[in-house]
Amino acid sequence: MIFEPLRFRSLEVKNRIFRSNVAGRLDDYDGAGTQTRINWELKFARGGVGAILSSWTAVDERGKIVPGFAGIETDERIPFWRELGKRVHEHDCRYIIQLAHAGRQRDVPTLAFGKGLSSTSKPDPLHGFEAERATRADLEAIKRSFAAAARRAQEASLDGVEIHGANGYLFTQFLSAAINDREDEYGGPLENRARLLLETVEAIRAEVGHDFHLQVKLSTTEHANAFLPWLGKGNTIEDSVRVCRWLEAAGVDAIHVSSGSTFPHPENPAGEFSIEDMVRTYDVMLSSGKSTFRNYLLFRSWPANRVMQKRWERDPAEVPGRLLPDARAVKEAVAIPVIVTGGFQRASLIAGAIERGDCDAVSIARGLVANNDLVELFRAGHDLPPRPCTYCNKCLYNVLEHPIGCYDERRFPSREAMIEQIMSVYES
Repeated sequence: MIFEPLRFRSLEVKNRIFRSNVAGRLDDYDGAGTQTRINWELKFARGGVGAILSSWTAVDERGKIVPGFAGIETDERIPFWRELGKRVHEHDCRYIIQLAHAGRQRDVPTLAFGKGLSSTSKPDPLHGFEAERATRADLEAIKRSFAAAARRAQEASLDGVEIHGANGYLFTQFLSAAINDREDEYGGPLENRARLLLETVEAIRAEVGHDFHLQVKLSTTEHANAFLPWLGKGNTIEDSVRVCRWLEAAGVDAIHVSSGSTFPHPENPAGEFSIEDMVRTYDVMLSSGKSTFRNYLLFRSWPANRVMQKRWERDPAEVPGRLLPDARAVKEAVAIPVIVTGGFQRASLIAGAIERGDCDAVSIARGLVANNDLVELFRAGHDLPPRPCTYCNKCLYNVLEHPIGCYDERRFPSREAMIEQIMSVYES
């Protein structure tokens, strides 16, 4: 099942393994892409994945989540993305660019703006990222930005776009019953909270037509109170199934199932919580939000840090396939393909999920960071790679301050070997 091609309405992918949206600060501060990002993506194209989902890619200046990630906010960016896509295509791999807007969830604000636009004027409850309630004019501009970005991806000969509607970023902030407190036509009942996303889909289709692949990533169950129990639960799978039906009717070609009302979140990426790594790298964010310095002190202080660790951490043994029930619920409700993320790295689990009809494909981030050639290991007969990902999450704890890569020294013969792997992204 893993190696069967997957046919979307206007796109075919050679197998059922997608590299999920993951990268690091590989690019210029202003959002210009670099050879280093191309090197990063080629690791996975060579390793055999059917398609690569880019890391989040800003559609406008105010929507940037952190500087140092390539954007697609101007026509000047088209040549870079065309070259990246060309290099990836040389390995019979498809490239889908993830279009994103941070809203209020900005890990490191850029020089160009202060507060993030959102469905609310309240800061996010975890880090205290400040927000400004978006006006109707702001929302019209955001829709135009997504449509223009999709047109640039099409002109760059990429294979499609994914709207990032998950993990606490802008569309989550509108969709979520736990975040959206508007009283206009973009707030209140689910139909209103989904309006911005649906209108953005409509704007993209008007710009690129119906023969260019378009998928949406959603946090199908938000678990908004997973870490801070006094918050509301947010959207449920039943809410999201309704949204998925509306998206299918609007012309979306696939749904990508995820989880969590923020990023990071106890359910995404589920796994270990390293206090030491958090303290070592969280200082990069100290000026980003109203609560970041408080959090930093809590991370450093016993016993508060152990309480935080206990609330956040998930048993690594329970990580793989956590979202399969949500994926199945979505798949039973729509006729378009369903992709699901969630700690996959065992071939039998993936094949079984596809065969049972839980999903049509899986997306993998950490497992492929640990083993860039995971798909080829599956092809060679491995059910689990010889050195599997441990779900320690060190790759993500380090991403704001250090190059993206696997930071679990237990997986390497030496620290020097680990560093060599990390620094290889700079080798052409």
